[in-house]
Amino acid sequence: MAAPIGSYAMRRRTFLGSGAAALSLASLPLRRLWAAQDLPAVSRTGGAITLPASDLASLRAQLRGGLLLASDAGYDAARRIWNGAFDRKPALIAHCAGAADVRAAIEFARAHDLLVSVRGGGHSISGQSVCEGGLMISLAGMRGIRIDPEARVARVEPGVLLGEFDREAQAFGLVTPAGTVSHTGVAGLTLGGGFGRLARRYGLACDNLLSADLVAADGRLVRASATENADLFWALRGGGGNFGVVTSFEFRLHRSPPVLLGGPVIFPLAQARDVLRAYSDFAGDATDDMYADAALTTLPDGQKVIVIDTCYAGAIDAGEKAFAPIRKFGKPMVDAIAPTPYVTLQTSSDKVLAVGRHYYLKAGFLRTIDAPFGDSLVEEFASLPPAVIVIFADAGGAISRVDPTATAFWHRPARWNIVTATVWDNPADTESNMAAGRRAYAIAEPHVKGFYVNDVNLAEQSQAKIDSNYGGNLARLAKVKTKYDPANLFHLNANVMPARA
Repeated sequence: MAAPIGSYAMRRRTFLGSGAAALSLASLPLRRLWAAQDLPAVSRTGGAITLPASDLASLRAQLRGGLLLASDAGYDAARRIWNGAFDRKPALIAHCAGAADVRAAIEFARAHDLLVSVRGGGHSISGQSVCEGGLMISLAGMRGIRIDPEARVARVEPGVLLGEFDREAQAFGLVTPAGTVSHTGVAGLTLGGGFGRLARRYGLACDNLLSADLVAADGRLVRASATENADLFWALRGGGGNFGVVTSFEFRLHRSPPVLLGGPVIFPLAQARDVLRAYSDFAGDATDDMYADAALTTLPDGQKVIVIDTCYAGAIDAGEKAFAPIRKFGKPMVDAIAPTPYVTLQTSSDKVLAVGRHYYLKAGFLRTIDAPFGDSLVEEFASLPPAVIVIFADAGGAISRVDPTATAFWHRPARWNIVTATVWDNPADTESNMAAGRRAYAIAEPHVKGFYVNDVNLAEQSQAKIDSNYGGNLARLAKVKTKYDPANLFHLNANVMPARA
């Protein structure tokens, strides 16, 4: 616990009042001189506050991983996240090396009523893992992975990326279903739910979570599992980062060969209406082993196409039979379904969705793709700029057989997550590309029900919309929030408000 602010201020005045200290201060490098100053910052509620230099020095001394201010080397790299559309500058970054660092950072934030964001892998679509003027608690350095092949269990720290996790697990012929882009962070993906190429077979990433260690808003280190703090364990599986900072995840692993059948089949946009209708019928009868996304996108040569991206969780020969109908959706330009290492399939979108590009997403859950809707979407897409991608992300299967109240993730009946992703590099194109993304989503919006918290710009969602998105789980989530974060310190997320008396 930090010492009283007044005592820090007194020591600082005494130090600066001495001639010897002033001489020493004058000889310090500029970076150290800046670090010795009081620091303007933003409070939890958005007000202006000042952090005393002595308090910053105390926090710096407590952190094994280090404290970064704007004047420090590494600050700019540490504040950058996947979505380059956000260029926010925290007042300070606690670069955590373990749970003790996380606890010290939280205690500092609570003592100063400081705005807090939490950065795991940094794949923050809505940009809320980095805050303007507050404290970023960065878990990027916590990258440990331990695989127990006998128990089929993985222990994963919150800075780990999916590609790192996949590589370690696949070395033992094991996998946890998580994500479709290898540089996504494990932590945020899991806490929000966690779709992936193998989720129809094995469930969401959060369905495979066995336990978690969390530092709560009051600094307690809490273990959550089916038998320990079960209320928190329930809430962490789909309730996002509302309840504290998870410092360790324990996942169930499944046997999975390193090579699976998968890859894209590409059709020209002229065939897109027929392909989308055939895809809808095909996906409706799919077995759990079959995963197939559909996407309206533009190739590097400027040609607009529809892509069916596949992955089969079972034997390759069975997958060949299962995916044979896709080749008959139309006349493919490209048929790249082939035996492929799973870790390679997981990197197939990495370049298009590269770190640092600008992104704007709107998304919602679908249960059906009827012909008039599909036709209208294809027609609209034909006139949109190349920056816009429309994705029908596959769901259903094992995901849908979990009761909506069994975890905090409410939207079990969804068959697809439709995402309009706008991707660009030149900041001058921001307004026009965002407007184009909204045009595309306007076609889909009347057909969606709820949204995936990891795939939307949360700043555009009212509190009423966020509340309704948790469905029948909201009241229970609010009780858990009140227990572990009653002052709503962790609110830069799909925020669950604490229950009020």
